[in-house]
Amino acid sequence: MADPSTRSGFAAVIGAPNAGKSTLVNQMVGTKVSIVTHKVQTTRFPVRGVAMHDDSQIVFVDTPGIFAPRRRLDRAMVRAAWTGAEEADAIIHVVDAAAQTRIGTPDETGSDHRSGDDVARVIDGLKEAGRTAFLALNKIDAMKREPLLELAQTLNDTGVYSQIFMLSATKGDGVGDLLKAVSETMPEGPYLYPPDQAADLPQSLLAAEITREKLFLRLHAELPYATAVETASWEEKRDGSVRIEQTIFVERESQRAIVLGKQGRAIREIGQRAREELEEILGRRVHLFLHVKVKENWSEQRSLYTPLGLEFDV
Repeated sequence: MADPSTRSGFAAVIGAPNAGKSTLVNQMVGTKVSIVTHKVQTTRFPVRGVAMHDDSQIVFVDTPGIFAPRRRLDRAMVRAAWTGAEEADAIIHVVDAAAQTRIGTPDETGSDHRSGDDVARVIDGLKEAGRTAFLALNKIDAMKREPLLELAQTLNDTGVYSQIFMLSATKGDGVGDLLKAVSETMPEGPYLYPPDQAADLPQSLLAAEITREKLFLRLHAELPYATAVETASWEEKRDGSVRIEQTIFVERESQRAIVLGKQGRAIREIGQRAREELEEILGRRVHLFLHVKVKENWSEQRSLYTPLGLEFDV
C-alpha cells in the first residue's frame, strides 16, 4: 500500500527558446537530463527529469521553446510544449529576465524583440487555458536590482502567476526555493518512478541527444538548425561495453563537409566528446561510431517524428 504522505506529479517547464529551461531542469533534478547549447530551440521534444524533495516526487517536463512556428518541425515542437503544460499538475514559466530588460534596444539580430514576443505569447496561452504558473525570472545575475523589480511587477500584473522566483539556473541561486514550492503543489499519491531514477528517456535517445549537443557546441556558427541525430544501432558487448552507431542527418552536401571538417577533424572531435560524456553517464565503456548522411528535407519525414513523441500532422 502506498504511503498516503507521499506526493507525486508533473511540472511542465515552458518558456521562450534559450530562456534557460533545460539548465533549470538539470539543476532541479541534480543531473543532466536535457542537452544545453547556445543555439535556440535546442530542445525538440519533451524530456522528463525526476526530482525528489522531502516526500514529493516531481517529474519535470522540459518542453521545447514556445515561439512563432514557421516550419512543420517548429509547429510540432510548440504543440508538444503546450500539450506538456495542459497535462501538468504545475507549470513553471521560465523568462530570461536580462533579455526582457533589453527590449527596445535589441541586438543586431533582433533576438530580444523576439524574446519579448515569445513571453507575451506564453502569457496569452496561459490566460486562454485558464492556468496559473510559477514565474522563474532567470539570469538575474546579469542585471541590476531596479529593472529586475520593475519587470517582476509588470509580469505579476498580468495575473497568470501564483508566485515569482528570481534565480540563476546556471549558478543554482534561488533554485531550491522554486523546487520546494513546486513540490508542495504535487497531489498526494504514490511515486511514479523509483526514487533513485533521474530521467524517463530511452538510452538510445539520450545518446543521440548527447551527440547532437556536441555537434552544435562544436559547429555552432557554421551548422544550420536543420540537423538531426538518430541512434541506428545499440549493441551490448560481452565485456559490459556498448557499441553505438549513429547517423547525423544534414540537408545538403555542403553541410556534410562542415560536419566532417578538414580531414575528418570535426567529426572525430564531436565523437570523442560525445563518447566521453556517454561513458560518464552510462558508467561503462562506449564504442561510438558516427556517420553523416545527406537527407534533403529530413524535417518533412514522418519517420523521424514518432520516436521523439512529436505530432507530424500539425
